[in-house]
Amino acid sequence: MWSYIYLPFLLYIGVSNASQSIFLPSQTGVDGSLSPVCSSPDPNLNYRPVIGILSHPGDGASGRLSNDTSATYIAASYVKFAEAGGARVIPLIYTEPEEVLFKKLELVNGVIFTGGWAKEGLYYDIVKKIFNKALERNDGGEHFPVYGICLGFELISMIVSQNRDILENFDSENSASSLQFFENVNIQGTVFQRFPPELLTKLSTDCLTMQNHYFGISPARFQSNPGLSSFFEIVTTCIDGKNKTYVSTVKATKYPITGFQWHPEKNAFEWGSSKIPHSEDAIQVTQQAASYLVSEARKSKNRPNSKQVLSNLIYNYKPTYCGYAGRGYDEVYIFT
Repeated sequence: MWSYIYLPFLLYIGVSNASQSIFLPSQTGVDGSLSPVCSSPDPNLNYRPVIGILSHPGDGASGRLSNDTSATYIAASYVKFAEAGGARVIPLIYTEPEEVLFKKLELVNGVIFTGGWAKEGLYYDIVKKIFNKALERNDGGEHFPVYGICLGFELISMIVSQNRDILENFDSENSASSLQFFENVNIQGTVFQRFPPELLTKLSTDCLTMQNHYFGISPARFQSNPGLSSFFEIVTTCIDGKNKTYVSTVKATKYPITGFQWHPEKNAFEWGSSKIPHSEDAIQVTQQAASYLVSEARKSKNRPNSKQVLSNLIYNYKPTYCGYAGRGYDEVYIFT
């Protein structure tokens, strides 16, 4: 009777010739007789990036969690999204005194404007001030990325276009869709630059992105506005439930600013809607989008005081579970 012995092995491909040899760990030194070679960190990169996420009015559950009229919230999926890319999060509570809010802004290496509904009043004013501060920091030589997701993109579009009525109505509530890459677009330097080729193809043919919005901008209106067309490049479009096309991803030509009229954070971290795609490909979309944001934040030269960072991190707050309702967000951070 034959007996078989299985040994672990490493495949070593010689550099000096085309031959291939198989060595045991004891022959390669990886058994402990030879120390591994660790690459040196790039001094130009920040390996401890922090992302600021702006809170939104309400409790995230139409008053079911808190009836405090001063409450603001951040859906935990946005926090997990930033963490999935390798960053920590500081909540930027929009109702705080501006001197406190902008002190926190000095501690972060990028910002996310989340989805939601608020388009006026204090919230709009704070988004505009933070957005303009982000432009100033980039103009001053700091690489400071911004992600505007759904409402966040809509608000940025209103600010850049200098038109509070730039948005149009679309039928894209609670649905998944594909993304169509805009004609002759170059994806280098965009959120899609690191996507595997097969995933890029599937994005155009499969419903891998979650849509949940009533508003958007058609490519024609987008391109006809001098502010938008000079500031942004259209990367992708989508088609709504009534066969109307809207701009779904944009990238600023001069700044590390990306706008999404879809939700890259939901695929991996939200479960309240049966329409949210949860396939392996859909999860890769979330992971790739998160990695791109944080890779841009690592380029930030801002190195804030570590104690100040620690005392302001989202870890100082507890999320509230609300997924039992079967709709909306699964978890939210509520600030009162």
